[in-house]
Amino acid sequence: MSECNHDCSTCSKDCKERTPEQKTKLNKNSKVGKLYAVMSAKGGVGKSMVTAQLSVLTRRLGKSVAVMDADITGASMTKYFGISEKAVGNDMGILPAESVTGIKIVSINMFLKDDNSPVVWRASLATGAVTQFWTDVYWGDVDVMFIDMPPGTGDIPLTVCQSLPVDGIIIVTSPQDLVSTIVNKGVKMAEMLNIPVVALVENMSYYECDKCGEKLYIFGESKLQKTASQMGVEDVAAIPISPILSRACDSGAIEYFDGNWLEEIAGKL
Repeated sequence: MSECNHDCSTCSKDCKERTPEQKTKLNKNSKVGKLYAVMSAKGGVGKSMVTAQLSVLTRRLGKSVAVMDADITGASMTKYFGISEKAVGNDMGILPAESVTGIKIVSINMFLKDDNSPVVWRASLATGAVTQFWTDVYWGDVDVMFIDMPPGTGDIPLTVCQSLPVDGIIIVTSPQDLVSTIVNKGVKMAEMLNIPVVALVENMSYYECDKCGEKLYIFGESKLQKTASQMGVEDVAAIPISPILSRACDSGAIEYFDGNWLEEIAGKL
């Protein structure tokens, strides 16, 4: 067994040495009420789209909302919200961009000359950037912040969950049988870090026929309720395959989407 190196940012062990004081301090000019990490243990399940929907729905409830795009190598929040401006700052800190409805957003794309430029960084640089989004950005007074995590259970998810005061994790999945194993990994990571899984979202759950309204389970019958029950997660939601929703994301118009699939979850955050 290796000895403790006293670096809690690289360790998942829950021990008496870990204290709240070891959490990374938020920008001194900012205040964040609730902090939720949206994650998936594999890519391609629509995690960023779920993050965007939750932020929009929470904003519609009258709360001040922010989104931290922690998916450094696959950042997409600026595209979903139609944001093209680059980062600027003042003596309070780096200023987040604001969407049409006032959602505050910070993404690595705001610091790149070209949004299409790949971010070819080692893990230490990527995790450092995410930490700076917390410490150096002047978020102001925010009721709810969502962190769009990169897929997997690696460096950035570990750093976020250990060094930031995350109140809960929202796990996004898809219907395929393989994903039930993947979901287990995400839930077990949350358990290791003593962070509750507050919701399980199944994306691409079904396709609803435009003409007759019949739900077609293209990837097989949903196992969402069964999986959530086995894992002790109470709040669940199923999102259909929706070309309209996809177009809203691609055109930077996610704030205008019409759908109530995540309303119940958003209302509890």
